[in-house]
Amino acid sequence: MIDLFIKGGPVMWPLLAVSLLALTVILERLVFTLIEWRRSDPEIVSKIFSEAHHGNLEAAQAAGAGSRDYLARILTYALKHRDSSFSNALLKAANDELRRFNRGISVLDTVVTLAPLLGLFGTVTGMIHAFGLLGASELGAPTAITGGIAEALIATAFGLLIAMTSLLPFNFLTTRLEEARQRIETAAAKLELLLMRAEKQSNFA
Repeated sequence: MIDLFIKGGPVMWPLLAVSLLALTVILERLVFTLIEWRRSDPEIVSKIFSEAHHGNLEAAQAAGAGSRDYLARILTYALKHRDSSFSNALLKAANDELRRFNRGISVLDTVVTLAPLLGLFGTVTGMIHAFGLLGASELGAPTAITGGIAEALIATAFGLLIAMTSLLPFNFLTTRLEEARQRIETAAAKLELLLMRAEKQSNFA
């Protein structure tokens, strides 16, 4: 592996840096996803909706207080600031949580695009070096030419490998982000309808 790395040429160092960056982000995001899954508490979210359905907004806020479920945190924050601006509070809390889910995805997106381009750059430089030796008179020129072509192919292979191994986690994390966004939008709309119903009931009373 070390021999392949050395034969790949100078472009292998940027590829190594990109691969380490991608690996760090992937591991951190997988740990984050696992933690959020373990913190998920559907019972607390259901209790918040149940209390809000019966008009017990203070009880609904108290039910979600201290919860580590991101949906419960959003709903609790919105209930806590409902007197000033419920919609703005809901939007702020939702954006804060989605920002946590979105962290690192743009880095993987860049890696998926950049790694093949770096490999292609290694291909170009390797081919330039190889064909630059065509006019050389040394007996070892053919060997040097094939070495340059091998350099080009190694860089391309590594670039594609990094992109492919980063693409799967990128798609997985993007899917998790979209699922979180849909859950937040559904929960926010449901809570808003429950508050409107509770307000109408209080007006009739």
